[in-house]
Amino acid sequence: MEYSPNKLQKELENKNFKFKKKFGQNFIIDKNVIDNIVEKSLIDKNTLVIEIGPGAGSLTSKLGKKAKNVLAYEIDKDIKPILEKNIHSNTNIIYDDFLKRNIKNDIKDYNYQKLYVVANLPYYITTPIIIKLIEEKIDIDKIVVMVQKEVGDRFKAKVGTKDYNSLSIFLNYYFDINKLLDVSRNVFLPKPNVDSIVVCFTKKDKIFNVKNEQIFFKLIRDSFKQKRKTLKNNLKEYDLSKIENVLKKHNMNLSVRAEQIPIEVFVEIANIL
Repeated sequence: MEYSPNKLQKELENKNFKFKKKFGQNFIIDKNVIDNIVEKSLIDKNTLVIEIGPGAGSLTSKLGKKAKNVLAYEIDKDIKPILEKNIHSNTNIIYDDFLKRNIKNDIKDYNYQKLYVVANLPYYITTPIIIKLIEEKIDIDKIVVMVQKEVGDRFKAKVGTKDYNSLSIFLNYYFDINKLLDVSRNVFLPKPNVDSIVVCFTKKDKIFNVKNEQIFFKLIRDSFKQKRKTLKNNLKEYDLSKIENVLKKHNMNLSVRAEQIPIEVFVEIANIL
């Protein structure tokens, strides 16, 4: 079925569909926004696309036209009659909680050259979804997600800004992160209380030279433990003289806060601990 905002809204009304707040359901109803997301994702016929939370299928329909295959995860079985009218034959829907799935097992029989995740993520589980993709070491080339603007700003935050935190570093360790577009709250049904942002995560060609990732990520978490405190206060259990030696090389000292330290300096500190 060819997607149109009017048809979708009528279909939802005809089926008397009730939006469920517990699933963070806000469906995109603006065709231009959908087209923009898909075009900027640069999907082609060599791409397997994973979509999380397809809802009524407005984005799913367009993804199916561009991709080799689409694998979508939908937790709400009540949307099935509407969603399945909007998908193409190259699209498979798994009605289950994405966070509980073995993704590697789900995609093992697909033949593809590139693996993308493209989704309008439910606000309440945005971070757990992205962390799952990373921690399960799924070899994803690109993630294009629409998220709450405030969350997206933290994802792409640069060193020295108020949004820069441990999650910013964790994500930037694996990906180059860029904003693709801003999205008004007015293009959703029902309308959320906040605006959104579409963020693109592209797998880094060269990962940082970290000797021990466990030590590195623990250092990051501890450094941001209390964001307003200095490294000297947050890292009391560490060998502060070693840390200070690295900081001096970069014209900093132990009175610096974690938000002022670039990822490369954290790597250097972790490697001497």
